[in-house]
Amino acid sequence: MRIPVLIPFKPGNPKTRLSHVMTRNERELFAGAMLADVIKAVEQGGFKPILLSTEPFAYNTVQVRVSTDGLNEAIDTAMSGFAGPAAIIMADCALVTPSSVTRLCQTKAMMGIVPGKGGGTNAIFMQTGNRFKAHYYGQSYRKHCAYAEESGITCEVIDSFRLHIDIDEEEDLVEVFLHNSGEAKRLLQYLGFDLMTTNGRVGIQRNQNNNE
Repeated sequence: MRIPVLIPFKPGNPKTRLSHVMTRNERELFAGAMLADVIKAVEQGGFKPILLSTEPFAYNTVQVRVSTDGLNEAIDTAMSGFAGPAAIIMADCALVTPSSVTRLCQTKAMMGIVPGKGGGTNAIFMQTGNRFKAHYYGQSYRKHCAYAEESGITCEVIDSFRLHIDIDEEEDLVEVFLHNSGEAKRLLQYLGFDLMTTNGRVGIQRNQNNNE
């Protein structure tokens, strides 16, 4: 049986920190493109993606569970149904590859965790899914590690560049151009974004004649 991988996703008005460079419609398209890349990596790794959406949403043949609860409550409810191995990967981990998902799920510890930028948590694997309790928001990485220690759950911190990078800010778009070869990069190119170098630093620029 394929290991289930929960992918929390917000279809409506996502990625508000990109509002100064993208319209709402563009942000929704971009979030969907990143989701497509995450789903592809999960499927190609031999795992079963399950979308955990904040509102009704359809994606090909992928199972979608809708929850209007908060992120922690929605994840806890979903994970409580998994007596065996299960994982969680954020939908904005646009650099993820099948091998990085496999590495996460091959840990010998009871829990594997990949920290995100700024103290967040980008990916979790549990040998027993229903033992997990979500502590997202704020310093969630430290909270999840503390929960594991308090609960007697062995934990391995997975060193994964591909899963460590999540796309939230304008400067993160550089990583998509450099390390993504899927839908997310193609959409940015369609919208007129490209790399630029200023004073030795790589950044993002947008063609004024973009496809809005």
